[in-house]
Amino acid sequence: MRVAWLVAVLAALLTTAATGVALWLVKAPPVEIVKTAGVAGGAVVALYALWLNDRKHNLESEKVADERFARSVEMLGNEADQVRVGAMHSLVWLANSTPRYKQTVIDVLCAYLRRPFSHSSWDLNAADPDTTFPDDLTREEQQEQQVRRTAQRLIRDLLSWGNKKKDFYDLDLTGAALEYFQLDGRRVNRFTARRAQFYGITTLPRMHIRKPTLFSGATFHGRLNLTETKFDGGVAFTEATFKGEVDFRATTVDTFLALTDPPPRKQTGELTVLPDTAMRTEYKGWKLSGSPKPATPRLEDHVQQHPGGSTDGVSGDDDRFREGDGYVAADPAKANLFRLPGEGLGDERDPETEPDEVKK
Repeated sequence: MRVAWLVAVLAALLTTAATGVALWLVKAPPVEIVKTAGVAGGAVVALYALWLNDRKHNLESEKVADERFARSVEMLGNEADQVRVGAMHSLVWLANSTPRYKQTVIDVLCAYLRRPFSHSSWDLNAADPDTTFPDDLTREEQQEQQVRRTAQRLIRDLLSWGNKKKDFYDLDLTGAALEYFQLDGRRVNRFTARRAQFYGITTLPRMHIRKPTLFSGATFHGRLNLTETKFDGGVAFTEATFKGEVDFRATTVDTFLALTDPPPRKQTGELTVLPDTAMRTEYKGWKLSGSPKPATPRLEDHVQQHPGGSTDGVSGDDDRFREGDGYVAADPAKANLFRLPGEGLGDERDPETEPDEVKK
């Protein structure tokens, strides 16, 4: 700090001297030279003092934000449901006021939804749980349901949409149990929901997903709405289960496509496959349009499953693109865009290390 102030004083002296010499060269009166040079030197010191004060304020703000984040995360483990809801709102306020925390807060909310949970209504009518009234429903179960629905809503509110700033954030909902999940019109970077359970109507229309979307092994107990959604990084429904209608109207997929067999019993609209999208087979029974035919195989640009890509009996999201098994050529430039690194948020993310789901 002393060195910084010494530098500021030296800069002020140099500014004063330079101003004095400049005024002397233009033959200004001595009084004006002294007065103006003094003001110039004082301005340098004042500006440095303002910068130093602003820097100190920013450091204090960051410290307060870090402390608030730590307290909020700790309160997520509180037994009282209202405290957990308050902690979630505190985290969202922090994410909106301190942008560097936004992805971290989304990760924490996703981690909360990945915690084991089951509701009695799911056994009665998984396609529309709110229409049931279980006799054995406990107060704790009902309270936790509302907390989890709050987490889902806050995740949706944090994601970019419409004409707002076009930010893309990752969502990791691996193995999560979700009810009436809605992300209408939101922008997402990477969307991972492997082995997730979707209860009630799942509403994901008009989304823009820039990197791979992985629904491998997921179960959609109710209707799934994907109208006008753009899967720019590809989508995997490998070994997914559809118990209700799937709405594909104006939905597009690029980069790669991996589907399950059997297809959904009821499909509305057609899934549009863009040119050069990697596919293993024609996926009979699925309503596809655009360029839904596998390309001629080329060994140098095959899309392969990385070893260890299967978990819990769910095959890799590339749907086993292997030589001699209906290989599909992929655009090399596109293939390099969706190599998935191992993910992790310390103890907050799913302990399972995500493999390279799709690798050139």
